[in-house]
Amino acid sequence: MSRDVQAREAGGVATRPPGRLRTFLASDIVHSWKQQPVVIVATLVTLTLFAGALFAPWIAPQNPFDPGQLQLIDAFTPPLTTSEFSGRFYLLGSDSQGRDVFSAILYGSRISLLVGFAAVLFALVLGTALGLSAGFRGGWRDALIMRIADVQLTFPSILMALLIFGVIRGFLPRSMHAEVAIIVLIVAIGLSDWVQYARAVRGATMVEKNKEYVQAARVIGLPAGKILFQHILPNVLRPVLVIGTIGLALAIIAEATLSFLGVGMPPTQPSLGTLIRVGQDYMFSGEWWILLFPGVALLMLALSVNLLGDWLRDVLNPKLR
Repeated sequence: MSRDVQAREAGGVATRPPGRLRTFLASDIVHSWKQQPVVIVATLVTLTLFAGALFAPWIAPQNPFDPGQLQLIDAFTPPLTTSEFSGRFYLLGSDSQGRDVFSAILYGSRISLLVGFAAVLFALVLGTALGLSAGFRGGWRDALIMRIADVQLTFPSILMALLIFGVIRGFLPRSMHAEVAIIVLIVAIGLSDWVQYARAVRGATMVEKNKEYVQAARVIGLPAGKILFQHILPNVLRPVLVIGTIGLALAIIAEATLSFLGVGMPPTQPSLGTLIRVGQDYMFSGEWWILLFPGVALLMLALSVNLLGDWLRDVLNPKLR
């Protein structure tokens, strides 16, 4: 006899447990998201920019990285104009190389997001590993890691990224600079931002290691590595993920700053920062769109991600509930 039949015979009503989707839609996070119009707009803007970057090969009318698709005769075509020479319509205009600005923004956003996500992931993994070691082991490991972190905090992160970028490129042949520019950017930004993750994880680990469940794991003889990664790590990840969300916007801005200063992505593979650097040369010559539209795209991307990070930090903070 099934449970439903038994329940009907007993005069009760058989109820099914709510699914994961229904549980999530009824959670405090979704309720908080619905109550904040600014966060809703930031979410929509972020998803739109992410989708545009992800599907750039299918959305963009031109591949700005392919010299064969560039139309030099269409250089400096204003926005919302059809070229008299090629007959191509330019939604946001073209630059000095006849490159479609709309296509360049889509492809440039892909590079900016790739560098931002990869740099945050690298810094998160490195900082979490060092923070776990410092907080759990203590002693000379803790002192060494935290003193290195204190020294690095005395320098602005962008200056530290510039220093790391220059040192790495100094060990590479000049012919390889353009090929490995994106990898060097990721490493430089990641190494300049690991401190905040390490400090947050260290503090949380020092609290967790003195709790009863960790003491019980030690009593039954579990190895230290298993205690760290199976018991302590899941309980210290929440603040790290929040920091990572906010750090994504900072990493995108750092990449744009480095590229704007001329030490990031080359002009043949432009990111948003490179497009802004190229556009500033024509700011006072009448071709304002070459600078304006990439700058607006970077502003919208960084602002929307930052607003989502701030909201996520507040909604996951139990002290603010």
